Amino acid sequence: MDFVTEIYKLTAAYPKHEMFGLSSQTQRAAVSIPLNISEGSAKLSNKDFSGFLRFSLGSSRKLDTALIIAKNLSYISEEDLTDKQIKITELQEMMTKFKDNLEK
Repeated sequence: MDFVTEIYKLTAAYPKHEMFGLSSQTQRAAVSIPLNISEGSAKLSNKDFSGFLRFSLGSSRKLDTALIIAKNLSYISEEDLTDKQIKITELQEMMTKFKDNLEK
């Protein structure tokens, strides 16, 4: 959830015309990650929980793509992109391991 806060702070600097476009998409992708994990944790089966982790992984990939677009549009720096991509990769690795363990 701390990472979501970082993304919201980052997107606050996007141009105003992106408020309902790339900024919103980026924020929604970021917030979707912990929300799906939270919802999945309430499921009664590991299979169901695993499905929500897959949704979270998809959202993390969407977030990565949105950040690349933002960098290409010069809304964020290469340094910001790299920093966020490192964190996204770490999250993806944790979610994948967790999902794989649930599916065993």
